[in-house]
Amino acid sequence: MDDTPFNLNHNTAKLLMSEPFFAAISRCIDKTATTAIPTAAICVNPDRQQFELIYNPAFMGALKEEHQLGVLMHEFYHVILEHVTRRKPEGGIQRLDNIAMDLAINGLPEMCGKLPTVSDPGPMMASGKPMMACLPGHAPFEELPTGESYEWYLHALKDMTEGSGDGGDGGDGGDGGDGGDGGDGGDGDPLDGADSFDDHDKFGESTGTCNQIAEQRLLKAVKKAAEEAEKAGNWGSVSSSVRRSIMARIQTKVDWRKVLRYFIKTSQRADRRSTPRRLNRRFPKIHPGKRVRRHAKIAISIDQSGSVSDQMLAAFFSELNELAGIAEFTVIPFDTKVAEAEVYVWKKGQTRAWNRVMCGGTDFNPPTKYVNENKFDGHIVLTDMCAPKPIPSACQRMWMTTKAYADRPYFKTRERVIAIDC
Repeated sequence: MDDTPFNLNHNTAKLLMSEPFFAAISRCIDKTATTAIPTAAICVNPDRQQFELIYNPAFMGALKEEHQLGVLMHEFYHVILEHVTRRKPEGGIQRLDNIAMDLAINGLPEMCGKLPTVSDPGPMMASGKPMMACLPGHAPFEELPTGESYEWYLHALKDMTEGSGDGGDGGDGGDGGDGGDGGDGGDGDPLDGADSFDDHDKFGESTGTCNQIAEQRLLKAVKKAAEEAEKAGNWGSVSSSVRRSIMARIQTKVDWRKVLRYFIKTSQRADRRSTPRRLNRRFPKIHPGKRVRRHAKIAISIDQSGSVSDQMLAAFFSELNELAGIAEFTVIPFDTKVAEAEVYVWKKGQTRAWNRVMCGGTDFNPPTKYVNENKFDGHIVLTDMCAPKPIPSACQRMWMTTKAYADRPYFKTRERVIAIDC
């Protein structure tokens, strides 16, 4: 029998061979063996200012290979889902927090079969009980669905324990690593002594700047791992819901209001005329100076089709009220045609309420033709993008839509597409 202590660093590559996304995350997380904890834990190392996975080699060595992989993924998910940093409770980790965080992770489709359960328990813990994971749909959580967040499960657990005398803090959260011995397990405990198998106490050992630096380092690693997985079309077992959450988190946040202001300013024309009232800088008192007036003739085409929400229209008009101090707009309502009788000029300094005057389909050619014929300097289209690609624009054109439509546009374009956070 091999008595050599289990070395996670030597086994990580083999365990994550079929999990390219987690393999990429693993490369930026240190792994340290210790007997100071009974199972495993993830934390921020305050000296190196990066995430560290600490584990008991006897515990990890006693697990089946698929369960070793499950423990790795479980710990990495605590970091990816921000349980270690942003979402940890201010009052400290309590027993119900331990369980709720684990339920949020262990109920993911990719975790199925990767952690010990009642039918396939893990090694014996210090408490004398076999290691078993908290799983939605399994005792004592039969009534809880899968796929919910830590906060959702925490609320549900509080409802379960209300009036039982448990109160959610059976144990101080530090013995969660003893595999289900976090509470007293006595009569009246609806959770039957369940607790997290790993140690969550380490979540609170570092704070402030140290956590922020570690987070930024990991965010870069997550972004790189996600982009590589997306490009290769291979996320391993990562579920589609988690993929969407990760991709949304790593996307660069764009302030669409700043982009809108910039677009308007760059669309401004400069009219120059001679005037004797200004000195010519190169030839003073010989040639007249120049007076420069900058103005922008901006077209705002508003998609009036029924699929464009009132909330989207209200958010856009709210910002236009502020931007009316920069430039004058011509508002062009359209669906499959331009409602020319409803076209109006939004003068500088005016305040207007949003309104809907049409409710048909969508065709981008009529407003584009209208803008081209009337020689505008810039064209902004508020739309859900749900129509064929239009004819070319004679001036610079920008599209504004919701994030959902920006992520899945009906047509491809090299023109700027900005998502409105409404």
